[in-house]
Amino acid sequence: MKKVSFAEFGGPEVLQVVDAPVPHAGRGQVRIAVQAAGVNPVDWRIREGQFQKSATESHGAIGLPAGVGQDAAGIVDEVGEGVHGVEAGDRVFGRGWSTYAEHAVLFAWAPVPENLTFAEAAGYPSVVETALRILREVGVQPGQTLLVNGASGGVGSAVLQIARERGIRVIGTAGPGNQDYLRDLGAVATTYGDGWVDRVRQYGAIDAALDLVGSGILPDLVDLTGDPEAVITIADLSAAAHGVRFSGVGGPIFEALAEAVDLIARGKLRIPVEKAYPLEHAAAAHADSRAGHTRGRRVILIESH
Repeated sequence: MKKVSFAEFGGPEVLQVVDAPVPHAGRGQVRIAVQAAGVNPVDWRIREGQFQKSATESHGAIGLPAGVGQDAAGIVDEVGEGVHGVEAGDRVFGRGWSTYAEHAVLFAWAPVPENLTFAEAAGYPSVVETALRILREVGVQPGQTLLVNGASGGVGSAVLQIARERGIRVIGTAGPGNQDYLRDLGAVATTYGDGWVDRVRQYGAIDAALDLVGSGILPDLVDLTGDPEAVITIADLSAAAHGVRFSGVGGPIFEALAEAVDLIARGKLRIPVEKAYPLEHAAAAHADSRAGHTRGRRVILIESH
């Protein structure tokens, strides 16, 4: 099969499409014929070797060569031992390993909601799990105000919609072109850049804050909330120096997928796909993801199926 791999840490150019053996589902796993794979910032952070140099995240050392990707949607074609309730031919989305590939093994999955394409579904697993986890960890309550830095991407889109469903007021920062998008998701929208702290202050007290892009503004978020414990980042590896919690990857993914399916079915959650790329353009997908300014999700499409 074809898969995206890298043999050394570095920029997007280290990504290559290679021939690889088709993996097999182990106990408690399923294999899918991948139709689409989600592009997450953690993918290019791993590729760059960021987690080799930091103990903040618990990925451990990455063996090379390595595959890329953790989210995917596709059609089950092999069911591992001990797995029940799913069979070959089922449409699923979930989290696994080396998902930028024609086949991938998933360790967590759920049925693709009927009103989603594979491309759309591939954008949800890690995004929704992360959104639910950081909302839980930051402890924001209904009626309180949450500030979200970098709110227009996948995780931000999910946070805004889930928070709105829970009765939490959200102020979101994004680029000028995404202000209407944030408002459509129920947030009070403002731009980042010079004077952004003053712009946020005009909307009242901030009870908690989430940093989703790692743009070096943790001291400002601590100042706005008045408490480093009220701030969580998923992107700034200097968090500990500011007394802020860093929240990585790896929460209860089966529960998150079930909640995503419920929210989608009730019309409370929808994350658009901003751009889809063929497998051979994975490097461009990483470059675009790293550049930011995303509205919703980016995905890799597997066109051979």
